[in-house]
Amino acid sequence: MKVLLVNGSPHKEGTTFAALSFISRILNAEGVDAEIFWIGNKAISGCLGCGYCGEHKKCCFNDVVNQFTEKAAEADGFIFASPVHYASLSGAMTSFMDRAFYSDGSGNNSLLRKPAGALVTLRRTGGSAALDQLQKWLAYNQMPIVTSRYWNVVHGNSLDELMQDTEGVQILRVLAKNMAWILKCIEAGKQVGIEPPEIEEKTFLNFIR
Repeated sequence: MKVLLVNGSPHKEGTTFAALSFISRILNAEGVDAEIFWIGNKAISGCLGCGYCGEHKKCCFNDVVNQFTEKAAEADGFIFASPVHYASLSGAMTSFMDRAFYSDGSGNNSLLRKPAGALVTLRRTGGSAALDQLQKWLAYNQMPIVTSRYWNVVHGNSLDELMQDTEGVQILRVLAKNMAWILKCIEAGKQVGIEPPEIEEKTFLNFIR
């Protein structure tokens, strides 16, 4: 079993990385492999709605998004993490999520129904709004959302400050253990022949006709 931990911060080894590294260690202790995937600090274009991914099964921009969706096929679960910028996700993370989920859902379905958690790091406030934003993609893709004992928010501007947020550290630990537990439950279900429900063709209804 493997969990892909997505670092949506422009800082490769900042507070978001520190939080994911802590989660990675807990997952490893639970017998689950973990890999941190950094989206980088280069500009990430938003989705153009061009339809290229529907025909070619990948995004028209051959960048970090396509790199991620290739890795996603081999992952059993995900944790998507971002710093809070103006009470929302980082701009790059928003563009990354839009394109990753849209292009994957247009042909690969490497994310569909796999357990996923959302996590935000911040200095002071805006965490609930950003966390809600991040979980929207997961719900749309029928991904069982892995929770902790409170909102998945941790505070700090450095590793030292993060570790002082003792409640936040507990949230990270419980999140990691819940992820490992759910993955093990899914694997146990497979062993006894429990199959997921049939995927229904999506029904679209426009409110303005």
